[in-house]
Amino acid sequence: MAAPLLEKLSDSLGSPEPAVRLMLSILICYPCALFYRRFLFYQPPTLLHLFHTLFGLALAAFNFGTQLSHSAVCILVEFLMLRLMGRTITTVLSSFFFQMIYLLAGYYFTATEEYDIKWTMPHCVLTLKLIGLAWDYYDGGQENLSAEQKNSALSSVPSLLEMFGFSYFYGGFLVGPQFTLRSYQRLVAGELTDCPGQPPNSDIPALKRFALGFLCLAIYTIFSPYYPDSYYLTDEFEAQPFWYRCIFILLWAKFNLYKYVSCWVIAEGACVLAGLGYNGVGENGHHRWNACANMKVSLFETTPLFQGTIASFNINTNAWAARHVFKRLKFVGNKTVSHVTTLLFLAIWHGLHSGYLMCFSMEFFIVILERQAQALVRDSPALTRLANSALYPLIYVVQQFMHWFLMGYSLMPFCLFSYDKWLKVYLSIYFCGHICLIITFLIMPYLRKALVPKKDRSPKKQE
Repeated sequence: MAAPLLEKLSDSLGSPEPAVRLMLSILICYPCALFYRRFLFYQPPTLLHLFHTLFGLALAAFNFGTQLSHSAVCILVEFLMLRLMGRTITTVLSSFFFQMIYLLAGYYFTATEEYDIKWTMPHCVLTLKLIGLAWDYYDGGQENLSAEQKNSALSSVPSLLEMFGFSYFYGGFLVGPQFTLRSYQRLVAGELTDCPGQPPNSDIPALKRFALGFLCLAIYTIFSPYYPDSYYLTDEFEAQPFWYRCIFILLWAKFNLYKYVSCWVIAEGACVLAGLGYNGVGENGHHRWNACANMKVSLFETTPLFQGTIASFNINTNAWAARHVFKRLKFVGNKTVSHVTTLLFLAIWHGLHSGYLMCFSMEFFIVILERQAQALVRDSPALTRLANSALYPLIYVVQQFMHWFLMGYSLMPFCLFSYDKWLKVYLSIYFCGHICLIITFLIMPYLRKALVPKKDRSPKKQE
């Protein structure tokens, strides 16, 4: 009965059935969170773990059928490693390699030429959860931890049911956000609330995130059909003027990113409603509900900087990578090496296609140049005056145009996947983004020499 109804709904919406299933699954988390707050908030942890496990398994079965076994196997193996191998770096490395190899094998055996919603989508979220869990358990036996590590360190091995509840928690199982087991334990203990001992007053904050996510979904639904990925590979695209192809890349990125934004913001609302989004009291004395925020939509829409977009987009995954990859490489003693390694990890974590490597290598190069440009403006009196002048609105528009064009230019390989496809598009626009970045890189030292006083040209100033 459900299948024909979903098929009809899919046809009426003009969306693939897996996408409709995914969105329905995210939406059903809201009544689930309400049920938890109304009937289960005061119940013992064991019952809550069981509830989260069963509901998460139901969502997995609804979307992926018997393939939910992949997640169950990885959770069970992780539990056994923690139990049998103890609080050692061997446990951490074993967890990392097992979970990553399992994920990459899943990518390999299910790979197609298009983006598909399949069991590997929530599994990549789970992979980070389980690797992070191993690190948090390891940190629980260490000294000289940072405040961040102390906040997530585990004093003991969780029970198997607790690990299932954490992994299958409905608010974060399908599309994220990332959160630690300690946060989940605080939720189950009833600590994540603005009213101690009572369910959180999170209805309004959750409704705001839902409304914002729904608005983003509406924008994506209305405009994305005019900017399909497939258009890049048509003869019609190649026949368009150069300026049109560049504008298309810019607008394509702008509207298609709402696919991710809408899912993350709506999923965040369900986490807020359950209480997982509670983040204490802010400096202004107001309760904060941003612990699960995966998007800063206002910053995403207004920042003219690539670094600003990165800071506003997929926040929890970036924070996980910073905490468990970048900062763990502190012993290397080189931030550039740590940065490159982190981006390489994220590229591989996303999948085996060459487009991911191209996207993240472009991100690295753009961020480096952007920092150099910011340092140049900061250290040059003439450029500082220009940036603070009445011409800034015009500068902002130009900067924003370049920002969004380079965003689309970098993102296009990420979405087209294979080498032959994204190379064809880059050739059609003459690698203009690469050429602009290379020219900027080559002339930056000369600009700095011409515009910055000698006393401000030290390497430290440029950093």
